[in-house]
Amino acid sequence: MKNKVRELRKLQGLTQEQLAELIGVSRQTINAIEKEKFDPSLPTAFKMSKLFGYPIEQFFLYQETE
Repeated sequence: MKNKVRELRKLQGLTQEQLAELIGVSRQTINAIEKEKFDPSLPTAFKMSKLFGYPIEQFFLYQETE
């Protein structure tokens, strides 16, 4: 899934480690999400949404695969 997590994290002035601590996941999880190798769970996505101040659909972009 395409996402804007890295962009929003940097706008907040956070490192991957800081974001991970704030939402309760590992830095490796944040790295995998930013590289679009891993889709977060709904609770993780909602925590990011609250932290960033944006609806989930503004930073996670769903694209159907053929």
